[in-house]
Amino acid sequence: MHGAGNDFILFDDRSGKFPISDPSRLKACADRRLGVGADGVILIQPSESATFRMRFFNQDGGEAEMCANGARCVSRLAFDLGVAPREMQIETMAGPLGAEMVGERVKLAMMEPHGWCLDGELELDGAAQGYAGLNTGVPHVILECMDVASVDVQETGRALRYHDKFAPAGTNVNFVQVCGPQSLQVRTYERGVEAETLACGTGAVACALVAAKRSRVTAPIEVTCASGSILTVDFRLTAAGAEKVTLLGPAQYVFEGVLEVQ
Repeated sequence: MHGAGNDFILFDDRSGKFPISDPSRLKACADRRLGVGADGVILIQPSESATFRMRFFNQDGGEAEMCANGARCVSRLAFDLGVAPREMQIETMAGPLGAEMVGERVKLAMMEPHGWCLDGELELDGAAQGYAGLNTGVPHVILECMDVASVDVQETGRALRYHDKFAPAGTNVNFVQVCGPQSLQVRTYERGVEAETLACGTGAVACALVAAKRSRVTAPIEVTCASGSILTVDFRLTAAGAEKVTLLGPAQYVFEGVLEVQ
């Protein structure tokens, strides 16, 4: 499946048989040349506190706290499998998420963002670089650009992802252009994929919230991803940050099949 171009391999693992203890198997599944190929691998598992549990693994085989586009995709799959009703609760490492089917799209109720940094500064290539930071389930750095299409996402994104400022876990890196009073364009270098992805849900949310806090835009905000797809971010700003944050967008099937994991 993919959410706005952010693609995933999803497994119904309610039996708990998937070999998650071996990262090399997860990495092999996500390999775009020797495996199925995807930005990440997602498992549906039973949960004692929610409708189901979502386990998310990056392309490199490492487990991450959550993934918003992945959560939207797994919500649609869980609904179509009869695992979940139209409105559901998802257990993730980052905390509980709410999700709701809206036709073939999924609206995700995000956890409260934290780790606000609107006026950060670090040294990059011997010069001062301003940035914003926010954790929307996973950590994000946000750089505002005049022309996001001209940015070298791979080089600059990788330099910031591994910057000492964000060690040891690293960070996702977003480049954002304000296109209108309720419109942004975003490109993202994703930690764990170690490259630009066609969309990043938590990154779109982080960019929208930071831009709103800086009075660049007002909610609801349409975020155009690298794929050309649009994700809609809605929220209410508060003195401390933001609340009632939601992410609405497509969750589409690419194919279904059976994969032997040995």
